[in-house]
Amino acid sequence: MTDDKIEKYINPYTDFGFKRLFGTEMNKDLLISFLNSILGIDDNPIRDVKYLNSERLGEGIGDRKSVFDVYCETENHGKLIVEMQKAEQRFFKDRSIYYAAAPIREQAPRGKGDYHLENVYTVGLLDFVFPNNEYPEHNFRHEIKLKDVEDNHVFYDKLTFIYLEMPKFTKTEDELETMTDKWMYAIRNLSRLLDRPKALQDRIFTKFFEQAEIARYTAEERLEYEESVKNYRDYINVLETAHHKGYETGVEEGRIQGRAEGIETGMNKANVENARKMKQKGFSLEDIAEITGLDKHQIEAL
Repeated sequence: MTDDKIEKYINPYTDFGFKRLFGTEMNKDLLISFLNSILGIDDNPIRDVKYLNSERLGEGIGDRKSVFDVYCETENHGKLIVEMQKAEQRFFKDRSIYYAAAPIREQAPRGKGDYHLENVYTVGLLDFVFPNNEYPEHNFRHEIKLKDVEDNHVFYDKLTFIYLEMPKFTKTEDELETMTDKWMYAIRNLSRLLDRPKALQDRIFTKFFEQAEIARYTAEERLEYEESVKNYRDYINVLETAHHKGYETGVEEGRIQGRAEGIETGMNKANVENARKMKQKGFSLEDIAEITGLDKHQIEAL
């Protein structure tokens, strides 16, 4: 492997790992079990899903392209977007809303006045916590709907965003009680485990750990996974470097210029340099723009 430590199970935070476990037809029972544990719709659980094309184009020339980790439809025609978000990005909430618009838009009536829409769910597994202490430290699951701000009643219940702040889930194996607990523990700790935990003896986890075991993969699959791990680590390193370099440069510029604009100027300079490095590493224009806040035309000119 690409690390000094020999991993027995794949890292689900990588593109390969997440899509291998939850984005393939042969493993859709894993996705169904995970979704039923997270969505909290016990009165009408998901029994089947159909995977949809995870790449959706805008309706007009020049529209942004939406790419989802997993995009599927339930037997009741509800749409589900499931994403693994590796690190905090600028405009993350805007991006999440933008993605949810794709399955809403494609339900638009064709020549009819009936605007009936099916449920749309976005499930985001976040490898970070929301900034500025937006939620209590112990609260890792957040269910967002359109609500009336006066009396807090749900105005529209067919659009739901569920965010899971993975770093906040700190339960030990002995503390696992619900299926939600078990799935959160399994996903967060998978790549660090050497054996299947005794608390995860449900039949569905037998398949989960079988599919996650690197030794079962072909040589080609292992190479693909190692490349995915490398990309994941590069991505995290670039973000961490951008954060620290931007802060340090901003502070120095501010000290020299003696005013708040100096910090902003320094941050902009650091963002340009980081954008140039990310472009050299093959990051998409969309990802670079989201991370640095630069315009895509600026990035193309670098």
